[in-house]
Amino acid sequence: MPAKVVVVGSLNMDLVTRAERLPRGGETLIGKSFATVSGGKGANQAVAAARLGAQVSMVGCVGDDAYGGQLRDALLAEQIDCQAVSVVEGSSGVALIVVDDSSQNAIVIVAGGNGRLAPETVAAFDPVLQQAEVIICQLEVPLATVGYTLKRGRELGKTVILNPAPASGPLPVEWYSSIDYLIPNESEASALSGLPVDSLASAEAAAGRLIAAGAGKVIVTLGAQGSLFANGSSFEHFPAPKVRAIDTTAAGDTFVGGFAAALANGRSEAEAIRFGQIAAALSVTRAGAQPSIPSLSDVQAFVPS
Repeated sequence: MPAKVVVVGSLNMDLVTRAERLPRGGETLIGKSFATVSGGKGANQAVAAARLGAQVSMVGCVGDDAYGGQLRDALLAEQIDCQAVSVVEGSSGVALIVVDDSSQNAIVIVAGGNGRLAPETVAAFDPVLQQAEVIICQLEVPLATVGYTLKRGRELGKTVILNPAPASGPLPVEWYSSIDYLIPNESEASALSGLPVDSLASAEAAAGRLIAAGAGKVIVTLGAQGSLFANGSSFEHFPAPKVRAIDTTAAGDTFVGGFAAALANGRSEAEAIRFGQIAAALSVTRAGAQPSIPSLSDVQAFVPS
């Protein structure tokens, strides 16, 4: 069956430790636990979209190490099409993650195979892009590849989503005209807009600047404060469902995947945002990246407290 959602992005093996707090510079802490978990923003979003009701294809690169096989197998177990997941020489992507007792995290990423995902690689799998209704990109693969995919998605008339993570500064100006939905969190919205984002009002200012730069629509995810939607003529705040957070890893990826799945299945923007928010809220009640992502039935059964 044709893929409704195609994710072009990263696959990482997450090496996760829990500690009482995040370490300071030069400090060594005693951790409480350690786990090896399949992750990467691209793979997380693919898993989220698949569990939440979409047909999904993944475009990416893994290394020829043990992690590469495990990462690919994890996607196949979710019924995700992996014909466009290439195996390259060397290590797979790795993310070193520390989670503290307040569920905040600090992450260091080593690109590995993700750095080998070239525009030519994506172009070789153009039939996969042609099957999509929604194409999702992030920033954990080379920027030239992201730019190519955004442009190609626009040429094909697909709905194009960019989750600009991790973001360290403004996006290339020419990208904006290819983006239907730009979905940053607070820190990413600040990096992209050059404005501080620490409140709903400041999120509106940042979203307005990104719309002015050329983005079609902007959704700023605000954690426990919910999400802000901007379409160029108005702003709408969507409060977050209230849950007890255990681990915020992959919450943003779950939102993006859930939002994309809902759009691909014909839901309205508002319905898709609320759907993604419930999925993200459920994910923070569980530990890990992909293991925390809920199923469609989980979301459908959710009753706000």
